[in-house]
Amino acid sequence: MAGARIRPGISRVDDQGLRLRALDDRALDVCFDGRRVWTFWTLRDTEGTGPLRRVAWPRPLVKHLDGRSVVAVRDSASGATYFEQELALGSGAGRVEVVSPKGVELGFDKSGKLVPTFAGRSERDLGSLLDATEAVVAALRECGLEPFLAYGTLLGAVREGRVLGHDSDADLGYVSRHDTPVQVARESFRVQRELAERGFATYRYSGGAFRVDVQEGGVTRGLDVFGGFLDRGRLYLMGEVGTPFLEEWLWPLTTAQLSGRTLPVPAQPEHLLEAMYGAGWKVPDPAFKFTTPARTTRALEGWFRGTQPGIRYWERRASASTRGSFREPSVLARRAARLAGELGAEVLDVGAGRGADSVWLARQGVPVTAYDYVPRGLRDAVDVAAAEELPLDVRPLNLTEWRSVLAEGAHLAHDPRPRVVLARHVLDATSAFGRESLARLCSMALREGGRLLADLHVVDDAAGGDRPGDPGEDAPDWMVGRPDAEAVATLLRRYGATRVVTKRLPNRDRTTVRMVGEWSAWT
Repeated sequence: MAGARIRPGISRVDDQGLRLRALDDRALDVCFDGRRVWTFWTLRDTEGTGPLRRVAWPRPLVKHLDGRSVVAVRDSASGATYFEQELALGSGAGRVEVVSPKGVELGFDKSGKLVPTFAGRSERDLGSLLDATEAVVAALRECGLEPFLAYGTLLGAVREGRVLGHDSDADLGYVSRHDTPVQVARESFRVQRELAERGFATYRYSGGAFRVDVQEGGVTRGLDVFGGFLDRGRLYLMGEVGTPFLEEWLWPLTTAQLSGRTLPVPAQPEHLLEAMYGAGWKVPDPAFKFTTPARTTRALEGWFRGTQPGIRYWERRASASTRGSFREPSVLARRAARLAGELGAEVLDVGAGRGADSVWLARQGVPVTAYDYVPRGLRDAVDVAAAEELPLDVRPLNLTEWRSVLAEGAHLAHDPRPRVVLARHVLDATSAFGRESLARLCSMALREGGRLLADLHVVDDAAGGDRPGDPGEDAPDWMVGRPDAEAVATLLRRYGATRVVTKRLPNRDRTTVRMVGEWSAWT
């Protein structure tokens, strides 16, 4: 029959992945012992020639595939089963368990992350999430907004009346009554401050969106708050939306049921769902990928995202970091400990990463503030500090945003004391603006005297890339541009350093410059 879809055939499932025959593109769920863990599209996500396709296991899943399991491959939309067989993977010993170190079941969400999805969570667990969602909705209303369910949370409410099993967070949106990006951004920052004053833990994504951390059955979930506005008949909503839209499709808000809770949704939610997920939003697709028009991406980045370059890269690194014991402290951390003892100083660990140096320093009795662009990577350090009652504080810091740098600098300046700033591979992981921001932060934090200890990679001209500012093919993937040590030293002096000493530390892979900047107490 013309237009009929042909059933895909699964020819092999083994330690390497799946082999299949497919003539059209459809979403397939891969289940282990009856639980959906991963979804892929038969053409989009596979490799091969013609109908003969193959797809490898996602890298985060591989370490879990050791044991026996009933592996099933099912059509995401219809539920039809194309393959089901007991298999031995890896050593074949025991059962395959795709769980976190704490035993929480994991699955891939639409972002391709292996995380605790909602599938398999108890009603009690989901109840705590819905309680938190209702509390945030109420708080946003008190702040003068008109919030509604958005993205996957709206999709679950409208299409299924419940939380989507393959989702892993909750989403709220609101459309500001302001009509310019500057006003919308100012409003978003105001609302975030007011939520923080009410005791909510928040984290900012951009000028128009932030996250509220909520607890759900021992798991910290992100409840995203996406701001938007109407511009001459066009709706822009942070995340992925920029489309022609009518006010009556939004207001007055109505309600929908989400797992037994009555929550606000747009007046005609199907229009927003089509803007978010396309005309096929009614068909389940756990592996959905946004294909945001370039026009929308340029607009949202220009208006709201300009102060967080590379944030998704660093968030992926933080999410993928291995939890457990910390590495040995760096040479720079040991030097910071000696200096802190001599000066009676605290240490500011800028770009702390997972916090190995910060935890080690705190265990030596040195007061430490650990700063990072994505502080979620410091979650282990926070747990260790609480358990061992260590003098360690964790704070967010964005060197590419004056608001963040100046606010933190003012906070430090109002508490004058000797300090040692530890910046291990920060100057080479940020832009020229970020390097200037670090220098300015030091000028504010070291008013009572102190030191900056920094390591940065430099690129010899012969090893660099073809384009100016290109760090070269052999540079770490996190390295930004080609920082010049002498230019950095000049910058530090401009911001008050009375003495700067640099030393080149050549090694087999690349040259590192160790830099010590000294600030004297203000008189």
